[in-house]
Amino acid sequence: MIPYMARTRAWYLALGYDNPYVWAHHADAPFAPLAQSLAKSTLTLVTTAAPFHPDKGDQGPGAPYNAAAKFYRVYSGNTDKDHDLRIAHVGIDRKHTRMDDSGAWFPLPLLRHWANEGRFRLAPRFHGFPTNRSQRQTITTDAPELLDRCRADGVEAALLVANCPVCHQCLALAARHLEANGISTVLLGCARDIVEHCGVPRFLFSDFPLGNAAGRPHDPASQEETLRLALTLLVEAGEPRTTWQSPQTWADNDEWKQDYANPERLTSEERARLFHEAESARIMAKKLRTVDR
Repeated sequence: MIPYMARTRAWYLALGYDNPYVWAHHADAPFAPLAQSLAKSTLTLVTTAAPFHPDKGDQGPGAPYNAAAKFYRVYSGNTDKDHDLRIAHVGIDRKHTRMDDSGAWFPLPLLRHWANEGRFRLAPRFHGFPTNRSQRQTITTDAPELLDRCRADGVEAALLVANCPVCHQCLALAARHLEANGISTVLLGCARDIVEHCGVPRFLFSDFPLGNAAGRPHDPASQEETLRLALTLLVEAGEPRTTWQSPQTWADNDEWKQDYANPERLTSEERARLFHEAESARIMAKKLRTVDR
């Protein structure tokens, strides 16, 4: 697996930032066992994908990070027109994967299909969760708002699907808050060190490039197996900090792991370009946060 915390630190130091991010850390985790059988439980889906806004610039596959498109508060959706969600996160692997199959990071259609088969009850809404470097904002504002929305829908369990490195931390904090208030959770992700450093009740780890926590793109069998494992973990976990690793593999070699955020593979021109992109995103995000207040 990729050591995302160390790799991210080295990456930003190489770009010229000298204040490495301090990741959330907890030695323990809350734990709320599923109160009844899965078939009688109401589930919801929590995503860090953002609604598509045509007026906010490129958000398609391979698009650079778009802070204006990504910035939002907790939101909910339930209609088909709400489902055009895209991932334009700054830390997504853009070389070894693709972002044109939302089933790899937003498995709502499969959840609906299985709910229709009677495997569980699906809540009337899914929920979007902000990617925010401010842990205080996540803990004091975003997570409580998500809890209120889940309670309003009678949710008893939540599947949280993470994308970029900070997404993994934000959803880990959200899972902790939901679980501390009686809602069972499973976090699906690809950044194991970040999630386990934060400490969550249940974690399904897929050793895939970021952005594929729900399975390989355009691979229905992979996506079905990933969701099946997540639901089994929801039922069978007997204690907090339970991590299961998916047996699926991404490729025959680990080239994608060597490439991801590896400063040793950057040219000086690439460093300058990436620093400019990071600064532009930081300034835009700060501006948007100010307007939101």
